[in-house]
Amino acid sequence: MTTETLQKKLQDTQTDFLPLQGTDYVEFYVGNAKQAAHYYMSAFGFQALAYAGPETGVKDRASYAVRQNKLTLVLTTPIRPNNEMADHIYKHGDGVKVLALKVDDATSAWQETTKRGGKSYMEPQRLTDKDGEVVLSGIHTYGDTVHIFVERENYSGPFIPGYRAWNNPYFKPAETGLLYVDHCVGNVGWNQMNPRVQFYEEVMGFRNILSFDDKDISTEYSALMSKVMSNGNGYVKFPINEPAEGKKKSQVEEYLEFYNGEGCQHVAMATHNIVHTVTELRNRGVEFLQVPSTYYDDLLDRVGHIEEDLAPLKELGILVDRDDEGYLLQLFTKPVEDRPTLFFEIIQRKGAKSFGKGNFKALFEAIEREQAERGNL
Repeated sequence: MTTETLQKKLQDTQTDFLPLQGTDYVEFYVGNAKQAAHYYMSAFGFQALAYAGPETGVKDRASYAVRQNKLTLVLTTPIRPNNEMADHIYKHGDGVKVLALKVDDATSAWQETTKRGGKSYMEPQRLTDKDGEVVLSGIHTYGDTVHIFVERENYSGPFIPGYRAWNNPYFKPAETGLLYVDHCVGNVGWNQMNPRVQFYEEVMGFRNILSFDDKDISTEYSALMSKVMSNGNGYVKFPINEPAEGKKKSQVEEYLEFYNGEGCQHVAMATHNIVHTVTELRNRGVEFLQVPSTYYDDLLDRVGHIEEDLAPLKELGILVDRDDEGYLLQLFTKPVEDRPTLFFEIIQRKGAKSFGKGNFKALFEAIEREQAERGNL
């Protein structure tokens, strides 16, 4: 890294009005939180962490928090009808509601973002119990998705007040090597990418660090455009996708149709050993997209030397791409809901800071084969 780059990075950190420490948790609104928690534990290797519900004084929902290393998922179900949670599930199916961000000062985060035009979702509120206090606040982003700012410096409990430690002594699945949230991708409607980019720039102080147009991300049938937004220290990245004109329906259009609006398309989860992680996930029933075996015929000519053996990458269908700083390995699950909406990406970075541009064509053709089987291409 050059001196100029270091100085710019330091300057960005010093002038950042919304310093973020990373993703605190991702919360899903689902039809049956108990069963969803079991799925993420058994299939992905998450561990039981905390529970909130009527037994803990929370009367309108049941929430299960599960964790693996620095990855925390919250699965929430309303226990009565006619409320925002139930309406969200009816409209969207199971999906991401909250992309929660860890901050030093949740009150300042709310004040700084709302005064810059952010629409308030939750005014700062202080939650306390015997283990200390957590301060939460939040703003709206695309669709019905929200960002909640989490200040937990003065809290030593399992998750946040209102939750109690949750432990199933008879069910402790082995972890699969998932470490933290690498990035979360949002799908937005026609001509909405640039307004959302402007939102992240003006309201949250993010920068557009990469852009892809329909020439970068296209196949014979469909295309999309994407811009990657990053906060000042690079801990939080939100690529934003928008449909582009094509002969047939793109994956973003399919998502928008079945999700009934804009939302989080996928969560990318990092690992230090993608071969181990994907092998474990496949053995537990997680289904992945598959590219043709011919993808690997000239792989090393395209990406150069890599440390991994090619045989297991080919066996598992893992994709490889290189940028100026290194290379990455990635693989995408099939949608994990019955609607063709949310999926996950498993990613291992070996220096690369990019998002797999060289894999877009192969990946999107794999997605289109799935769309064709569903009759949605």
